[in-house]
Amino acid sequence: MLTPLLLFGLGSAFRDMISAILQPIYWAVSGIIVLAHKLWSPLFGADSGLTWVLSIVTLTVVIRTLLIPLFVKQINSARSMQLIQPKAKALQDKYGHDRERLGQETMKLYREEGVNPAASCLPLLLQMPIFLALFRVLEGIAHNPDPIVRGHFFKTNPDLVISLRNADFLGASLSGRFLPLGQGFGATQIMALVLMLTMTAVLFIQQLQLMQKNMPPEALTGPMAQQQKMMLYMFPIMYLFGGVAIPIGVLIYWMTTNLWTLGQQYILIHNNPTPNTPAYVDWQERMRAKGKDPEKIEADRRAKRLRRVSTGSTGGATAATLVDDETTDAKPTVQRQGVNRQTVRKTADGKQQTVNRQQPVRQTRNTRKKK
Repeated sequence: MLTPLLLFGLGSAFRDMISAILQPIYWAVSGIIVLAHKLWSPLFGADSGLTWVLSIVTLTVVIRTLLIPLFVKQINSARSMQLIQPKAKALQDKYGHDRERLGQETMKLYREEGVNPAASCLPLLLQMPIFLALFRVLEGIAHNPDPIVRGHFFKTNPDLVISLRNADFLGASLSGRFLPLGQGFGATQIMALVLMLTMTAVLFIQQLQLMQKNMPPEALTGPMAQQQKMMLYMFPIMYLFGGVAIPIGVLIYWMTTNLWTLGQQYILIHNNPTPNTPAYVDWQERMRAKGKDPEKIEADRRAKRLRRVSTGSTGGATAATLVDDETTDAKPTVQRQGVNRQTVRKTADGKQQTVNRQQPVRQTRNTRKKK
């Protein structure tokens, strides 16, 4: 009997913690939507569904504009990860028998090349709380029989809560969703279906653009290529199944952010493609047509990135030493700090004798096993 009560208590505490974390995001989301609503109201009316749609689109534009530096970092990190794959594979072949050494050398390679594997996840991780906050705000407004108001600016403007609750766009309720079919199949379900299909198509094109234009041939073979192909078809299917329970307003936000990502990705691939890809060949031709040297531009970009890595050390740590590719074939050595000890002893004839002792060099577990 204590176990269900304990689980219920833990679940309640977890929900309270998530709610406390989302409070600042509720504040920001409600503030941006209310401000955008005031800007669009003189043009289309305060209670117009188009006003609320443009307010949600404005929220998307503001959020994505703030995330542009992180998105650029994400693309550059993914690009750098693809470029160092030959070196990473060489380390795998060389130190595959020693997992500890392999991990150390891989992290060293990341530091030298200025690569941060976690950077590719940052924009997605930062968007998820915003998506969840908008979902909760619209879900609360659509709650029956009485709305659950979330967000400071909606709480202080109850008339806007009623307006958004009753707003519709092309006959579809912005707070409604595809399921459940309480009033049958109508404009809300049609709008939800159109939005789900649209954002699914945009995501498919986005993944296809990345695979066909900005991935080298070696990345299109092997286990990683199979995972990319699975993602190409799996994520759109997940969109379709997940979209049936999401309010129309959140689907509008989701579709707008997918369109934004598609355009942003095209611009970055067009101007900064990954070497040894079709997009890179096209970029080289454009640069030569403009009288520029693509090799020099690429070398300058690499030098700039390495300078940023060398000056980006924190807490007094020294910068990572850049090693030429020619030295990678040499056998690496690990310098360990030795400990010398001196002991003064008396000999049989009463004289003092100094004995020097040196701590033996440490060896890895694999090396000891081989002996």
